[in-house]
Amino acid sequence: MLDIRIVREKPDWVRARLASRGSGAEADIDRILLLDEARRKGLAEVELLKAQRNRVSKEIGALMGRKQFAEAEALKVETRQIGDQIGRLDKEVSEGEQQRDDLLLTIPNLPHESVVVGRSAEDNPVVRTFGVKAEFSFTPKPHVALCESLKLVDFARGAKLSGSGFLLYTHWGARLERALIQFLLDLHTQEHGYIEVSPPFLVQRECMTGVGQFPKFVDQAYAVQEGTDGSTLGKLFLVPTAEAPVANIHREEILKESQLPIKYCAYSPCFRAEAGAAGVGTRGMIRVHQFDKVELIKIVDPAHGDAELECLVSDAERVLQLLGLHYRVILLCTGDMGFASAKTYDIEVWAPGQGSYLEVSSCSNCEDYQSRRMQLRFKTESGENRFPHILNGSGTALARLFVALIETHQQPDGSVLIPPPLRPYMRAESIPVVQ
Repeated sequence: MLDIRIVREKPDWVRARLASRGSGAEADIDRILLLDEARRKGLAEVELLKAQRNRVSKEIGALMGRKQFAEAEALKVETRQIGDQIGRLDKEVSEGEQQRDDLLLTIPNLPHESVVVGRSAEDNPVVRTFGVKAEFSFTPKPHVALCESLKLVDFARGAKLSGSGFLLYTHWGARLERALIQFLLDLHTQEHGYIEVSPPFLVQRECMTGVGQFPKFVDQAYAVQEGTDGSTLGKLFLVPTAEAPVANIHREEILKESQLPIKYCAYSPCFRAEAGAAGVGTRGMIRVHQFDKVELIKIVDPAHGDAELECLVSDAERVLQLLGLHYRVILLCTGDMGFASAKTYDIEVWAPGQGSYLEVSSCSNCEDYQSRRMQLRFKTESGENRFPHILNGSGTALARLFVALIETHQQPDGSVLIPPPLRPYMRAESIPVVQ
């Protein structure tokens, strides 16, 4: 969440930064400030009443020492009344603070000053590109046709099992999916220095709140119920990404400065209901309710946040470079950024069968927005407790990587050439045509 001190000290600047997002969240700043002022006023009154009660208590002690019991009893009544006032004010302060913090949880992060002001994806500048679009001596097939002809994915039976938006990988398709996951994990752990973790795929509500998924995107989550016990519904949620558990590993902890940076890498399936989202029910692998992803998480000193983001993007780019895929890196404008992000780069890979770019990685620096929500801090060498920057990135996401790979490397005879780095995992040089 936002630092309440910044909201308090620079309200106009905060409103302006929020307005650049186009979400209308700046309208809630006045309400937050009113609740904050009421809280501070209440705390001041409580302190005055406590000081008054202390003075009266001392007077009672003096009166008792002089055996003036009647006067002492009268003052005891006064201290009880003051105590009742303190109790009432403490409750009001606590309730007001909760209202303020609940409202702060609904306010998105402030865009970094380097982020371009814009309304939508059309305003996102291209930062760089790699390679060139694949050229073919034949008409390239889209991934659905390739998956069906090579029997990589059984779309009909996937829908039969779980409904639209779910995939059943088969034979070479299942093998390719597994190979890509292993390749990504090995690359990031062995070459990029990340520590591999294998997190739970169910997380508590606090984890979803910590990374900014809740309360904003609660309608896109899959809530879990234990058996027939309805009271358990919504205590656990299927992960929308490994960011939810992994970024929360050190939630409510105080790390040592010497521990930073921490770099985690994790595979997980990702589950997204995407209520009301257009196109979820269409055939294919572009937009699905369940997909695999290898996630990268960094917890870093704020002084290194910007540089670490550039390194994170480079780590994700390396995946596509090794697989021989054309891609572009774009900087998301203020109106297209994620809720918790201060700055985001998207990596979009070219899918020739689609004739379009597909997002396969989104790399963000959330600065101290998430660490404040999850009360994650680190102690500096001077003894100061500070909130670290938390970064996340897809390293990368499937099934869109799967789509781009088979569309880019398809051959005239209908087979798919396997890029050299994947061959040790696939134990083959190509996916053969089904006879």
